[in-house]
Amino acid sequence: MAFHEVRFPDNIGRGARGGPERRTQIVELASGDEERNASWANSRRRYDVAYGIRRADDLAAVVAFFEARNGRLHGFRFKDWSDYKSSAPSQSPGPLDQPIGTGNGSITSFALMKRYSSSSQTWTRAITKPVAGSLRVALGGAEQTSGWSVDTTTGVVTFDTAPGAGVTITAGFEFDVPVRFDSDTLDVTLDVERLGSITSIPLLEIRR
Repeated sequence: MAFHEVRFPDNIGRGARGGPERRTQIVELASGDEERNASWANSRRRYDVAYGIRRADDLAAVVAFFEARNGRLHGFRFKDWSDYKSSAPSQSPGPLDQPIGTGNGSITSFALMKRYSSSSQTWTRAITKPVAGSLRVALGGAEQTSGWSVDTTTGVVTFDTAPGAGVTITAGFEFDVPVRFDSDTLDVTLDVERLGSITSIPLLEIRR
């Protein structure tokens, strides 16, 4: 099993359906009350990209991509058009978008994260597949155009010199979702005009 640092075709992925999934256990008591427990600490995303196929060429591209990944064996990148950047959908990523750590004078590496907040509740998502060339970084509110690098295969930002104690580190970026096919079969249908379709092409987020 390996991860291929290649992205599923954007023009097909743009028509996908899907989003985050959580796993919650609900027990109904004899009184009618409920007890709810979260089985997963983090969400996991599912998609169906069959809705993005509009032409026979799209179908051929998906079949080729599927074969090159050996079905479910190898993971790959997917652009979730509904959630692919650190900023609001109407804005471009900026260096102050997301806090990713606070300096202590010795740590040089910090993992990219995205926070989802509503009222007083916040959930933090690890970002492991930033898009190359999209990252902007700031120290204490001042953008840094050099002195750092990012590993686009892990989402870890490394500074040449450790940020000073108490310095807030923020970042803005675009990112992909690490996924795999969730089926080893593509059920292809061809009509009289040789146009094709696939009923369902499920993708599942890879969590490590």
